[in-house]
Amino acid sequence: MPATMSFEYLCENSKYSINKKGRIAELNFLKEKMSSNLELEVRSSATVPSLQVPTFHHTPYYCEENIYLLCKKLCDDGLADPDGSDLFVIFISNEKKQIPLWHQKASQRAEGVILWDYHVICVQKKRNENSSSLVWDLDSSLPFPSSLGTYVADSIRPSIQIFSEFKRFFRVVHAPIFLRHFASDRRHMKDSAGNWTADPPSYEAIVAEGKCRK
Repeated sequence: MPATMSFEYLCENSKYSINKKGRIAELNFLKEKMSSNLELEVRSSATVPSLQVPTFHHTPYYCEENIYLLCKKLCDDGLADPDGSDLFVIFISNEKKQIPLWHQKASQRAEGVILWDYHVICVQKKRNENSSSLVWDLDSSLPFPSSLGTYVADSIRPSIQIFSEFKRFFRVVHAPIFLRHFASDRRHMKDSAGNWTADPPSYEAIVAEGKCRK
């Protein structure tokens, strides 16, 4: 869900510096190995084929479930390795649960900037030397998918320095692990009175493999 905060409060007019706290800090995850067999390149190179977002299931404000279904569809449709080994799920958040991203469809501000409490995207490592690593973000107004370099430059915007409470941290989960263990009872989408803060998906809540629904 979007957090409420004036955008003007986010930015400092000085040179951007990388926050080193956390498991994977702002944009350093792009230069470091996210697993033993993956090293992403920060550059937009080859032309990226554009797909239609409506082809994928999307429920507003349920980004982690949307990405779960997206990963499964990419594998099923032959757009990713059958086991999802070329896919990585990226959770973006911080301790304050206020992280800015640009070019987001839910925004009503210029350049699509919004403060999410958290956001989830999928990164696909490049499939060959003539291709680019891709970012799959169903909530972005950028081309779908976008090259990694384009997404970083236009959505994360490392050239803009932001105050420390808005620094973004990235947790990377290999898609095979995510698909096997992800589950959500959606309780975080209810208020203190038990009412939905956003309409839930029409399908049943996702449970981890080998677990039974209660």
